[in-house]
Amino acid sequence: MTQHVSPPRGGTGKAAPADEPPAWRGLAARADVRTLSLLGVLAVLVLIGGVTQPDAFLDTRNLQLVLTQASVIGVVTVGMTFVIVSGGIDLSVGAIVALASVWATTVATQDFGFGGILFTAVLVGVGCGLVNGVLVAYGGMVPFIATLAMLASARGLALQITDGRTQVVTVDSVLDLGEREAYLFGVPPLVLVFAAVTVIGWLVLNRTTFGRRTVAVGGNAEAARLAGIDVRRQRLYLYLLSGLCCGVAAFLLIVLAGSGQNTNGNLYELDAIAAAIIGGTLLTGGRGTITGSVLGVLIFTTITNIFALNNLQTDVQQIAKGAIIVAAVLVQRRTASTT
Repeated sequence: MTQHVSPPRGGTGKAAPADEPPAWRGLAARADVRTLSLLGVLAVLVLIGGVTQPDAFLDTRNLQLVLTQASVIGVVTVGMTFVIVSGGIDLSVGAIVALASVWATTVATQDFGFGGILFTAVLVGVGCGLVNGVLVAYGGMVPFIATLAMLASARGLALQITDGRTQVVTVDSVLDLGEREAYLFGVPPLVLVFAAVTVIGWLVLNRTTFGRRTVAVGGNAEAARLAGIDVRRQRLYLYLLSGLCCGVAAFLLIVLAGSGQNTNGNLYELDAIAAAIIGGTLLTGGRGTITGSVLGVLIFTTITNIFALNNLQTDVQQIAKGAIIVAAVLVQRRTASTT
């Protein structure tokens, strides 16, 4: 006697193939491929550096220097990744870093010691982020225009504060963080801060409601609004987050350079955007990865270090970076067209 099996309710009567993987597995697989590809590129660069300058490149001090230099722009890139995932852009991050660094190193600020410098740098960064967020979220300005205006204003104010002079830091507790005696098991404190920001950024983007809302706003702002997400408030928070990262990066730069200058953070916005793009973050929003962005930062920093050790000119280095960015965008377009 045969038994009749009814099709599932609401279905078409056709059973789904048992070996068909869920959609999320395909996305995870593509993310893994991107990550492995970036790790492969980084490994090739390390190999090139080891072959061309084995004694200099593979020296422990040089590797520590690469990671330390990556820490400053890396913190900025984490904040930039959130903004781009939401469908926005922040062209003012370099200027904010400059303004925060010079405001935090004035004579009046240094009188308050370590805490005063750190607090001022973060406060200036968050304040600039607040202005950007209000203009974009509640002022209805295009992010490109609003942050471009902040770029010009922050650079001008930084120049006005310093009058073109370098402001030397005299607070020993700040300068000591850059000394080798402050390293923890051979790891510079700046790298530890960068690692902490990376982990927190990854957790926020991938494991919190805030992260899911950010992706939703970047994917389709109107659909996110209809789903009950306050899109304007979310965008405000994202620019505040970007400003916070700029403030932290400014403090790290103060420790690294031992001074504040109005030229600090030059072209940081381009480096951060480029690192996020080659890491797999879509400029149109809706998709991004902190891991990929960090690997992008390490790739660019390693390229810079290899070029410097081999006494190659800066213009060749910029051409190489441009070629990498173009290749990454083309790969993104090809990937998007096949999904």
